[in-house]
Amino acid sequence: MPFKSFKIGKYTIEKPIIQGGMGVGISWDQLAGNVSKEGGLGVISAVGTGVYKNRKYLHGKEMIGKEHRPYEAINFYSFTALKKIFENARKICGDKPLAANVLYAQSEYNRVVQDACKAGANIIITGAGLPLTMPEAVKDYPDVALVPIVSTAKALRILCRRWQKTHNRLPDAVIVEGPLSGGHQGFKYEECFLPENQLEAILPPVVEEAKNWGSMPVIAAGGVWDHDDIVRMMELGASGVQMGTRFIGTVECDASQVMKDIIINAKKEDIELFKSPVGYPARGVRTQLHEDIEKGTAPKVACISNCVEPCHRGEEAKIVGYCIADRLTDAYDGIKETGLFFTGANGYRLKEIITVKELMDKLMNGEDKQNDVEDA
Repeated sequence: MPFKSFKIGKYTIEKPIIQGGMGVGISWDQLAGNVSKEGGLGVISAVGTGVYKNRKYLHGKEMIGKEHRPYEAINFYSFTALKKIFENARKICGDKPLAANVLYAQSEYNRVVQDACKAGANIIITGAGLPLTMPEAVKDYPDVALVPIVSTAKALRILCRRWQKTHNRLPDAVIVEGPLSGGHQGFKYEECFLPENQLEAILPPVVEEAKNWGSMPVIAAGGVWDHDDIVRMMELGASGVQMGTRFIGTVECDASQVMKDIIINAKKEDIELFKSPVGYPARGVRTQLHEDIEKGTAPKVACISNCVEPCHRGEEAKIVGYCIADRLTDAYDGIKETGLFFTGANGYRLKEIITVKELMDKLMNGEDKQNDVEDA
């Protein structure tokens, strides 16, 4: 099956591959810039930008405590750092489309979306909650395309009705994400394992629902791994796919080498769903951190950064036993003992580090065909 380009709003995505937004510091300038350079859509995560490049881009009371964490949401979601990340990515990909991923559950959502628009994002992608008010955040940026993430056709229908009523606007594309993705899920823990919630089951109804609202492309996400998976999603009606974990295994990925090594060395049984302060189950690699949480010896929760609204200023973090901002920052800093390392269910299949260009070629042409090219 030949892969075709498609449009998100006014922006043409040459190759139907969107790199998933991964924070803290997994998909920033180097990864996103190179994915867009190679014809996919690079996605910069707006999460935790205050820790970018050794915390050089903070304001006011910059850091607090021995762990040197950004103080309050204004610093954890730093505009100056986000702007610098976009500037660096643009040096790599030029004027090709770049997206920002902004979580609906995060603190100061509207402000961070507007920061991303000012920094140069062409497209905003939002999940971690149904983003019913998303158009309000971009009302001053009419050229910025909007892409919500949903898990059901019903969610897309509710969202389209609300957007049309309140802002006379519809999504420019929609991502439907199954429960094999890394990080936070759109289903409750038990629901993640039901056959009717798997990507192959939820994609076709979303494709049909999207037809009721015009011609928005549908992008499949959650467990997509290789060329054959992409073909399968296209046959089910998707215009493109979003992939996160596979891009962690690239030279250009902004994640620490420690994180890359942990995922490469992980076995299938090491990858689990965990409770999260965000209120959704999250998937990652079981490490020393989770053993310490169970023993009650994990680092204490201080809620320095106030990163997500559902955590209620650290109350939910205390219940689950860890601060997600601090532990993701440890992963970015390469601290193996206390880091939180998110990955999709297929993370155990990651066995090598290659360039973004090599990965894109494999995804477009197939693993075997790419090997034939390399051997020629």
